[in-house]
Amino acid sequence: MKRVLIVEDEPEIADLIRFHVEREGLAARSVASGKLALDAVRHDAPDVVVLDLMLPDLDGLEVCRRLKQNPDTRGIPILMVSAKGEETDIVSGIELGADDYVTKPFSAKILIARLKNILRRGEAGDSEVTPAGRVTLRGGSLVIDAERHRVLCEGRPIELTVTEFGVLHHLASKPGFVRTRDQIIAAVHGKSTVLTSRTVDVHVTALRRKLGELSECIETVRGVGYRFAEAQTVEG
Repeated sequence: MKRVLIVEDEPEIADLIRFHVEREGLAARSVASGKLALDAVRHDAPDVVVLDLMLPDLDGLEVCRRLKQNPDTRGIPILMVSAKGEETDIVSGIELGADDYVTKPFSAKILIARLKNILRRGEAGDSEVTPAGRVTLRGGSLVIDAERHRVLCEGRPIELTVTEFGVLHHLASKPGFVRTRDQIIAAVHGKSTVLTSRTVDVHVTALRRKLGELSECIETVRGVGYRFAEAQTVEG
């Protein structure tokens, strides 16, 4: 039975999430602070964490940061829940390693669908995209190693979430080809995934920040989606 840790300081919301999680046949426990969350993960690691951003001691971003910095816990997926809908808050969570997010007030059905999707991705081996080799960019190089799930920028490794890696990998597999947001979601997470197009934009924003000067390789096609710059070459 998959285990879900709910980190939420509002009892009514914690109970609501727990009710729907257990109704899906998943084991659930809840804590009401960031410090308790870190203790809970350390003593009995869950399969996924549902993490609220606004907590009474350590906020959700700090909890996420500490979990992702620890080699023993960085592989635990995180679904962030927050009343904050601003892009900066969402991007910050994604950049730290959160796998997805929902904003309050949320639909229980959507939250459970995204939670189950995260668990399903873990069972399926994270990504459905096919391997790509070395990608040569103007003035430098970006290496995408699918088998090792590793990305190097100018020889320097960068930490990407599962979704960020999948988006970059999918776009780089065919430079110059435009991908709609729905196509990106389907390629990275599967056709049955329930995600909004806005989620793709957030992940691309976080990905571009991590790529730094090489971020220009991901081009926005207004009204359509994204593409990997056609001027680049893919080897291997």
